[in-house]
Amino acid sequence: MIVRIGVRPDVSPHPRIRVATGLAAAVTLIAAAGCAPAGERTARAVSASPPDSVATACDSLTTCYTPRQLRVAYGIQPLLDRGIDGRGKTIVVPALAAEQPAPPKVSDIRQDMRRFDDLFGLPAVRLKVDATLAGKVSPWLATAEEVQDVQILHAVAPAATIHVVLVEPTALSSPASAMAALTGALRRGLSQGDVISISAGWGEHCLTRAQVARQHAVLRAARDRHVTVVAGSGDTGAVSRPCPGSTPQDAWVPVKEVSAPASDPLVLAAGGTTFTADHKTGAYVGETTWSVPSHSQGTGGGFSHLYSRPGYQKDVSDTARAVPDVAADAAPSTGMAMVISESDQKYTIRGASGTSASTPLWAGLIALADQAAGHDLGFVNPALYRIGRSSRTAFHDVTTGDNTVTVSDKTITGYRAVPGYDLVTGWGSPNARVLVPLLAR
Repeated sequence: MIVRIGVRPDVSPHPRIRVATGLAAAVTLIAAAGCAPAGERTARAVSASPPDSVATACDSLTTCYTPRQLRVAYGIQPLLDRGIDGRGKTIVVPALAAEQPAPPKVSDIRQDMRRFDDLFGLPAVRLKVDATLAGKVSPWLATAEEVQDVQILHAVAPAATIHVVLVEPTALSSPASAMAALTGALRRGLSQGDVISISAGWGEHCLTRAQVARQHAVLRAARDRHVTVVAGSGDTGAVSRPCPGSTPQDAWVPVKEVSAPASDPLVLAAGGTTFTADHKTGAYVGETTWSVPSHSQGTGGGFSHLYSRPGYQKDVSDTARAVPDVAADAAPSTGMAMVISESDQKYTIRGASGTSASTPLWAGLIALADQAAGHDLGFVNPALYRIGRSSRTAFHDVTTGDNTVTVSDKTITGYRAVPGYDLVTGWGSPNARVLVPLLAR
């Protein structure tokens, strides 16, 4: 079942903004997938999973960045001004189906997008929702994770079609069901999109080699069909989250590792930064690694236990696949403003965060590059690494910070940002004004 939304109905131009206090405790159902926005996790025992964030999060249009400010900072706005806006391209978003409306945990994505587009002067979103894999669910109910993905994609590539593929609400009950659901959504998305944006991810130790092999086969098919797959590197620094199906009673034993599917060499892995821009003009100021070690938060990164070093990483000083490849804003204190409706006249403003924010930003950029090239670029990793080595202006090189984390009073030393490529921010964040034309060529 596929349903569509593409026309903006009449809405109040300035409904009352409700800034939710204690929003760090408001959660998304997708959080257990491993790449949920920081600060939005269900309250659980500290021993079972990362603790609720008490890190500062933006919650208004004066503290969060607007879509235009984000686009100016990352060099996207000049492309949009030239008509490079994603038109003709489709971005697929696998997402967990929601069951009951409970703003701000679950909302109606149609209302969310109407408010978002109206508030920021964007064209009506071209949104399709495919609930074929999800069973008997309402296709319009959406977790905050899904809303975040769609709003960031729409901000970066406002004329692209966004195609959400829902999976069953129970998909995260075990590693096997989680992998089967994501692999099924990937397979379905191959024939429907030009770019696939994956915010979910799990530690490599959670998965069997057979599960990984099945997913890798689908990713090979994506490469062969020139479909770009982007995935987040994770939100718990140098360690992985508890495996899907973990309960509050299960101890969270931190494993220093990277997450799949971001670790697959055929995936563009997106890490996270804390970025600063001028709140008036959007002018880029600077970035550092996203890391809040005392709250078990930070950009994922490190070496894979499953995959050997691909040829495009020939300069990396290890024989294993290194993660991530690139990065973008992921800190809750510097996020793009999200809009989540609570009723006809009320909505909540909060900041997008986690590598599940940097992932759709990069997926949107690839859609812009596809349009600029006149064809789908597909597997872009080799080209991005060549650009990273040859151009000093295509990326914002992030050279400070690390992804060390503390879990249950145990500190796990991560990796440090350095000039050039590194294991926390890859080549850095995009300067799209330079990067997209180079990719398109």
